[in-house]
Amino acid sequence: MAHEVSAKLHTKVVAHKDLEIEVKTINGGKPSKLGTLLISKGNIEWLPKGNSVNKKRLTWVQFAALIEDQGKTVKVK
Repeated sequence: MAHEVSAKLHTKVVAHKDLEIEVKTINGGKPSKLGTLLISKGNIEWLPKGNSVNKKRLTWVQFAALIEDQGKTVKVK
């Protein structure tokens, strides 16, 4: 399964606006939105497809712990 990822860069450095990354999955050549990842200085948030009200939020410390615990280990090239 392939994915399509696009970013909206409002500034060179994440300052007062979130960095928005739209994530889509591609099934049979047709993209389908999974959600939007919002990155800021204070936290990282996930806005699921079809939900304009409720986001999932993690602090950077919580995100690092989640990745350490749940992430797949791969070698750096």
